[in-house]
Order: sequence, then C-alpha cells, then structure tokens
Amino acid sequence: MPSLIRFLVFCGVLAGIAYGAAFALVYYVEPKPREIQIRVPANKLNLQ
Repeated sequence: MPSLIRFLVFCGVLAGIAYGAAFALVYYVEPKPREIQIRVPANKLNLQ
C-alpha cells in the first residue's frame, strides 16, 4: 500500500507541475497580433 500512495503522490506532483506551467504560460506570455495572408489557388475556389 505505501507504494500505491507514493505513486499517487508522484502523479499529483507531476499534475501540479503541469498545471503550474500552463498557468505561467497564460499569465506571462502575451501573443503578438499580426496580419496573416493566405494565398488560395484559383482552382480551389468554387467559381460557378
């Protein structure tokens, strides 16, 4: 039983680290808006 508790605590710590990393990315990283241009070939357009 102690190995099961140790495993569950280990999984909980890993989940906490992943949650903390995701929170840090959301809180500290600001995306830079920019214009995007996508060229669509004429044969892909449905011109009728």
